[in-house]
Amino acid sequence: MELTPAAAELVRRLREVHGPLMFHQSGGCCDGSAPMCYPEGEFRTGGSDVLLAKLRVDGVDEPVGFWMSRSQYEVWSHTRLIVDVVAGRGSGFSLEAPEGVRFLIRSRVVEA
Repeated sequence: MELTPAAAELVRRLREVHGPLMFHQSGGCCDGSAPMCYPEGEFRTGGSDVLLAKLRVDGVDEPVGFWMSRSQYEVWSHTRLIVDVVAGRGSGFSLEAPEGVRFLIRSRVVEA
């Protein structure tokens, strides 16, 4: 799992404003299938979630946890996930929404 340079820069800016961060991708429809960024601990994870990675971002002291619903993880488990950012508003619940951008996942199939 990795962040594009644009996504890493946005994470740094959001971290300055909101403190430690986390991502969660639920696998729901519409915006629920996009990674949502929250202040760390604001989204409650549970047994139906998988911690995929603790992303290291230059200029950010602590790693950024990336969680995904277990059911979506089963579908994406054979791919390399890349967090990117594009213009356009996503969910109003994700921290980047007021910035006029949204996080999204790009993927590459991992060959066995």
